[in-house]
Amino acid sequence: MPRRPRLIVMVKEPRPGRVKTRLGHDIGMTRAAWWFRHQSAALLRRITDPRWDTYLAVSPDHEGLASRIWPAHLPRLPQGPGDLGDRMARLLRSRPPGPTCIIGADIPGIRRPHIAEAFAALGANDAVFGPAMDGGYWLIGLKHTPPAGFLQNTRWSTEHALADSMATLPHHRIARITPLHDVDTAADLPLAKNIPG
Repeated sequence: MPRRPRLIVMVKEPRPGRVKTRLGHDIGMTRAAWWFRHQSAALLRRITDPRWDTYLAVSPDHEGLASRIWPAHLPRLPQGPGDLGDRMARLLRSRPPGPTCIIGADIPGIRRPHIAEAFAALGANDAVFGPAMDGGYWLIGLKHTPPAGFLQNTRWSTEHALADSMATLPHHRIARITPLHDVDTAADLPLAKNIPG
């Protein structure tokens, strides 16, 4: 019997100075944390779906596992230490075999059809990426356990993040799905506001 697809949403406790610090430098750390908290809540309402199992990957580990901010019905996983690549690779290796996608909680444009598109792409491919407009990506998904060296030496928060990450999957069939805007600075907020709800 095939396993249900798994969607992992990476979240941080929305404390000022801990989340969206680049945005916080533009609009203030408290406003940036408020934005992230409300954006994350809206995202989780939008993308929870019976077609896949949704998990929260929380940070900091202990605080996130006990937090009352996140929906109690969604199972939680600790992100653990390391850079973004270390944490995503660990999350993908810790799940049983089967299609698994990871997204961040700060992409306002994500809707259920985008997630469905990613899982459909994994039907004929080994990996899938949802590109962001800045050279990064808003989704990564794998059908199988990632190889050694996965996401190592990726230049995070640069225009090279997507290309570097794809390079760690040699001999994999890789699909790209719909590009979306992420929110890193105040200049990105108008793009996010223009996305229908």
